Amino acid sequence: MTPRTPTAFAAADLGATSGRVLVGRVGRNRLDLTETHRFDNTPVQLPDGLHWNALGLYQGVLDGFREAAARWDLASVGIDSWAVDYGLLDADGALLGNPFHYRDPRGAAAVQAVWSRIPARELYRITGLQHLPFNTIFQLAAEKHLDRARTLLLLPDLITHWLAGTVGAEVTNASTTGLYDARTGAWSAPVLAALDLDPALLPALRRPGDHAGTVLPHVAAATGLRPDTPVVAVASHDTASAVAAVPAGTEDFAYISCGTWSLVGLELDAPVLTDASRAANFTNELGIDGTVRYLRNVMGLWLLSESRRTWRARGERHHLPELLERAAAARPFAALVDPGAPEFLAPGDLPARLAEYCARTGQHLPEGQGAVVRCILESLALAHRHTLFQAAQLTGRTIRAVHLVGGGSRNDLLCRLTADATGLPVIAGPAEATAIGNILVQARTHGLVEDRGAMRRLVARTQRLRRYEPTGDVRAWDAAAARVGLA
Repeated sequence: MTPRTPTAFAAADLGATSGRVLVGRVGRNRLDLTETHRFDNTPVQLPDGLHWNALGLYQGVLDGFREAAARWDLASVGIDSWAVDYGLLDADGALLGNPFHYRDPRGAAAVQAVWSRIPARELYRITGLQHLPFNTIFQLAAEKHLDRARTLLLLPDLITHWLAGTVGAEVTNASTTGLYDARTGAWSAPVLAALDLDPALLPALRRPGDHAGTVLPHVAAATGLRPDTPVVAVASHDTASAVAAVPAGTEDFAYISCGTWSLVGLELDAPVLTDASRAANFTNELGIDGTVRYLRNVMGLWLLSESRRTWRARGERHHLPELLERAAAARPFAALVDPGAPEFLAPGDLPARLAEYCARTGQHLPEGQGAVVRCILESLALAHRHTLFQAAQLTGRTIRAVHLVGGGSRNDLLCRLTADATGLPVIAGPAEATAIGNILVQARTHGLVEDRGAMRRLVARTQRLRRYEPTGDVRAWDAAAARVGLA
């Protein structure tokens, strides 16, 4: 694509609890963000399981684009979302049912069936993917519509298809499926054969920055977008977009993309496919420019948001800043959990499950909302520490600083605790890293920024960042890590 006069780009960023559309205006020393629309992403429990409301998400995207187009002449639009979940299309291109939610238990029930066909060690050697029971490969093994399906589209590719009418699989998200070969950069023929999956089910791969078409006439009419508005395949995995926007000036950094999940790791040039890496359950997912996001998924601020949802349902009123103040004043290390414990995955009464964990492990139960929040945030900081230390050991990399981006960067207490736990400076921000990465890939496609380094320098110059130096007692954090099995 050649550069265009407009410098406004719309990013539809779909998260596990909400979606939003933001417009970014990009110039040489300019990167301004404006949110035009935010909407809830509420899963729906049906008789056959937990689903996403895909049509509601699509409508939210259209509404956001309509509000954006009313204010700016948009150069292009792009979609990012979470990973692993997908929609299936039949021979006529119709959606076969609402996509399943990754928190539905059907994938976990299919894990052993998959491993009986392709052992876990061999699967890791090919895909380099962290074992999570909801990975696409396990969901597909439990799928009941495959006999009618002709095309599989991951969620951002599905929205792109509805916008532009084209079919493709953006590679940063494809790399999270368990069907992608981390060495060859293609769909894995051995994995597909082992599972009796038709290779034609999987679309051709796209790279971040590829042209995915222009908006369809009825989309232009519904939104006010110009009929020739390009849809750009950005780094459609939200973490890949977030890492693209990390404002690092050197290579010796680690990142934590912190929201519903904490994605904790390093940016590498090649995958790490060793048995030690598999045993530590690290994943090798793609970033922009062929980089590898070597990371582990850590249960993130889901623990806090689900606890707050429980309190609201009980009529227990609370205000987040006040909660964090009470947590900061609560007794340190009074109660700790492993955030990755399986009992914390499903929706439900998180405070009760935290208390049950503490009772089972012989700890004092957290009493009051402040103590619960302190337990959650200290436990997350310990999980961040444990994951970063393992990543450094497995790769031989030295970490000089931690960039914490995403919504969690607004949580002052979590940032401070992470700095204390790791003994490393934490640079917090930008909070809107995912949308910024989405927008900057679009801007690069239009010739407005040169390369990945220039993207990061622009973020560092234009966004508000905060630095936290470690001040905690290292021995106390060592003891706390040993208590919860995260030493």
